[in-house]
Amino acid sequence: MKKNKLALFSIPYVIWMALFVVAPIIMVVIYAFTAAPPDGGFTLANFSRMGDYAVVFARSFQLATIATLICVLIGYPVAYFMAKEGPGFQRTAMMIIMLPMWMNFLLRTYSWLAILEKNGFLNQFFSAIGLFNLINNIFGTDITYFKMIGTSGAVVLGMVYNYLPFMILPIYSVIIKLDHSLLEAARDLGASSTVVFRRVIFPLSLPGILSGVTMVFVPSVSTFAISRLMGGGTQMMLGDLIELQFLGGAYNPYLGSAIALVMMVIVIICMYVMNRFGEGEEEAMLL
Repeated sequence: MKKNKLALFSIPYVIWMALFVVAPIIMVVIYAFTAAPPDGGFTLANFSRMGDYAVVFARSFQLATIATLICVLIGYPVAYFMAKEGPGFQRTAMMIIMLPMWMNFLLRTYSWLAILEKNGFLNQFFSAIGLFNLINNIFGTDITYFKMIGTSGAVVLGMVYNYLPFMILPIYSVIIKLDHSLLEAARDLGASSTVVFRRVIFPLSLPGILSGVTMVFVPSVSTFAISRLMGGGTQMMLGDLIELQFLGGAYNPYLGSAIALVMMVIVIICMYVMNRFGEGEEEAMLL
């Protein structure tokens, strides 16, 4: 009886999920399999037209993969170093990592425009130290600035900057909870620090890595604000393409829904594969 009363508190959450999560997904599915007016009716033409945007799909997954790998290469050493330090250092480091997240996402992205644009901080700094003059004298060029905005590198940089904390924190939370008796036992058996890391610490931290990969890759592959601002409109990704179909001059919500549905399926498959891999690693470590 008590459980039934407590279950009543979940009703607002169920209603919220039905209205703002389930219903929009159902609408996307319906639109994806519906022909544009005046024809209407069931169709698969929306999916067949997606081949025209194969380049956008490839670019989105390529840049998201690169950004995720960079986050792993940066995030793991940072998380490992944090876990090895004292509580005071950990609190300070956590504050530094989380502080930018308290700012608005768009403001953080706009700040990079002031750094990377033609007359931004970096180009002014390179000009002040004479780097452009040195390059021009050596190679006979006439460079006055480095083009950084509107490139794939700028988009990847924006992804790494915005999503790096989502890689550091899961790895850190796993490493900090490792059983130190396992590390001591490995050292007592004559294992060096390198062997302890390779055979004990790294395998046990894989669930954190996989969680971080999921948390970075999924928003990276579907981003549109970062690619719009730092890509300068030249690095269209899936998020930009979907937005264009719903809000742009090429208004076609049926095609946009089909692209969004395919992207959701791909992301779900990727998450399922990574979760299954993580479960396999945990079972192997328990054995």
